[in-house]
Amino acid sequence: MTFSSRLKEEITSLEGNQIEKRAELSAIVRYDAKITKEKMTITSENAKIARRIYSYLKEIFGINITIIIRNQKRFRVKQIYILEIKEKLEFILEALYIFDKGKKRKVNENYYDSFEEKVAFLKGAFLTTGSINDPSTSGYHLEFTFLTKTDADFIKKLLKSLNLEAKVLKRNNRYITYIKSAEAISDLIKMFNAIQSLFYFEDIRIYRDHKNMVNRLNNCEIANQEKTTTTGMKQIEDITYLKENDLMDLFDEHTKIVLEYRYKYPESSYAELAEIISLETDYKIGKSGINHHFIKIKKIIEQYKK
Repeated sequence: MTFSSRLKEEITSLEGNQIEKRAELSAIVRYDAKITKEKMTITSENAKIARRIYSYLKEIFGINITIIIRNQKRFRVKQIYILEIKEKLEFILEALYIFDKGKKRKVNENYYDSFEEKVAFLKGAFLTTGSINDPSTSGYHLEFTFLTKTDADFIKKLLKSLNLEAKVLKRNNRYITYIKSAEAISDLIKMFNAIQSLFYFEDIRIYRDHKNMVNRLNNCEIANQEKTTTTGMKQIEDITYLKENDLMDLFDEHTKIVLEYRYKYPESSYAELAEIISLETDYKIGKSGINHHFIKIKKIIEQYKK
């Protein structure tokens, strides 16, 4: 089972109050129902989602619902659940803010002014049009898919009202509202109260963040080591040049010590070189002192070459 399916199944195991159920149903009917004058049809491939829609419609509106189960044989055999509603159709559509006096309403966030109603509407939208990547196998990505840009923009606006940033794009003949931020996706799962899915998502997120941090540190260490090696080799060339041109006597005893130990330890960093010199000689020196000596050496070589 995919992470997306697991999240949806966890959502279906949680029930809200009557207001939240209406808001969730409103999204499900708006984005997934086929509506004619005679009937409303809602189709789902998920038995638990179909059962949830059935029970909510039955509980809130007290209607008879026909359930049709069909086997689909495209690639693999799977069952399709079809709910048909013919009773109180106009009343249901008006109660869920879908129609007003026989005409379809544009969805309006003012219908859902409380935090709970907004989250419930997003639950319904996610159950019917949403999907989420498994964070262990790919990047962070949660999306809703719609037929119209109006619907996609509304979900973006609704998410924005909950401080969740989303974007809209067109993919083929569909409009996608999507979230890429791991933190925003985590917050939405938390709002859905899907605790098990949240724990899984956060565990993977922590692991990936830690792995990325370790990789960055390793890359920095490798880069620093390469830089140290390159610097050491260039300084060995400078020391060789000084010896070949009888320029060593231009330096005081401390500088000569630094040159001697650099020649012995060409791959050591300035900090390591300073520690070795301080331990093996009477000259106590730090990293900045080593750097100062090589600046002086470089200037003398440049002057001599001119």
